[in-house]
Amino acid sequence: MLSANMTELAYLVASILVILALKGLSSPETSRRGNMFGMLGMGIAVFVTLQLDGIENYTWIAVAIGVGAIIGGTAAKRVPMTSMPETVAFMHALVGLAAVLIAVSAFLNPVAYGIADTHGVMHTASRIELFLGTFIGAITFTASLIAFGKLKGFVSGNPVTFSGQHLLNLILGIVMFGAGIVFCMNESSTAFLMMLSVALVLGVLLIIPIGGADMPVIVSMLNSYSGWAAAGIGFTLGNNMLIVAGALVGSSGAILSYIMCKAMNRSLFNVLLGGFGSDASASTSSAAVGERPVKSGSAEDAAFLLTNARSVVIIPGYGLAVARAQHVLKELVEVLQAKGVKVRFAIHPVAGRMPGHMNVLLAEADVPYDIVEEMDEINPEFSDTDVALVIGANDVVNPAAKTDSSSPIYGMPILEVTKAEHVLVIKRSLSVGYAGLDNDLFYMDKTMMIFDDAKKACEAMLHAIE
Repeated sequence: MLSANMTELAYLVASILVILALKGLSSPETSRRGNMFGMLGMGIAVFVTLQLDGIENYTWIAVAIGVGAIIGGTAAKRVPMTSMPETVAFMHALVGLAAVLIAVSAFLNPVAYGIADTHGVMHTASRIELFLGTFIGAITFTASLIAFGKLKGFVSGNPVTFSGQHLLNLILGIVMFGAGIVFCMNESSTAFLMMLSVALVLGVLLIIPIGGADMPVIVSMLNSYSGWAAAGIGFTLGNNMLIVAGALVGSSGAILSYIMCKAMNRSLFNVLLGGFGSDASASTSSAAVGERPVKSGSAEDAAFLLTNARSVVIIPGYGLAVARAQHVLKELVEVLQAKGVKVRFAIHPVAGRMPGHMNVLLAEADVPYDIVEEMDEINPEFSDTDVALVIGANDVVNPAAKTDSSSPIYGMPILEVTKAEHVLVIKRSLSVGYAGLDNDLFYMDKTMMIFDDAKKACEAMLHAIE
């Protein structure tokens, strides 16, 4: 067993490593190192925790760790890049569930957790901590499950709204906090169970009105929720490492959510309250694609434009991930660069289905970081770009965000590909994007559509160029 001072020192080292992990994950170039710091920090924390007094049955702990490692390792190897968003959402659900289970365990046996006096009466401060950890964990659990269902396709990606929805959420919120206050005052088991039940229902009601276009923000927000849930339970357990790590994840997730809301012209307040105050008429329900003329071409036509260009900007989207075309796209980029074409990638903050989805996709194919640029960096360059190659992206290049005040995405910053001399769009069809909106970009005179799977189209262009 470690001494108290050694335990706290080890937790301090682990906390520093978690901070370094978050710093490393802020850039694709340092993300691998950040991951290593994070794993090392949590490894130290787990090892130290297993040395604490009161840990007796190591057999069950070893079994649980072993089963979890097998399931987690197997799932991680099999999950395709397109399923990463829902995988992350499911992980958030597990964090929320863990917080709830620990809270229930502490509520049933507070003496074992050291949060009660000799008569079994829970300390007032511990009740408050337990209340916070329980309701945040419960909301995180059910909200993450709904987000997982929406991303996986088990639940409709369209907003689910009904009359009086916000009023119902407000009433349930008041009931939940009221029951929590009663629990904090007299340790009522009825109040605790009522608070827990209402929180589980609120998690569902807060997510169902969120449309598919806002799911990247929701994934980020759920990340924040899971962090705060862990921090709340850390107070209950008296574990400083859990408090620090949870607070870091919670605060960084909240900051990322704010950044993404700004990138999508969304209100963080609306997202937190399940779309409260949003215009119901501006939903992301699918708009009918009109019978409008469109210019289509072949991979050979696209190859001709690309090889005769001075500057090419590639805009990847979810369709690139679905087709798993990142590796052949990298080959195409290398061939163009060998011919003297300046090639860069443009990444929208919410491209894909979760924060950083496209960055991870390109990193998997070893695309050099120095040619991957963010929206604010690349937008001024489009006016001097010969060809903008859009692969599987839709909403993030939709000019309606700037021209149509009635559009649900109006005001959302977009990649300004319409300023390029030519626009190539690789897409299977003219179907709407995740926001459920038709895209005027597809019908512009300067746009040529290539209706094909992203991987097949890139392979055909590569063959034509070579």
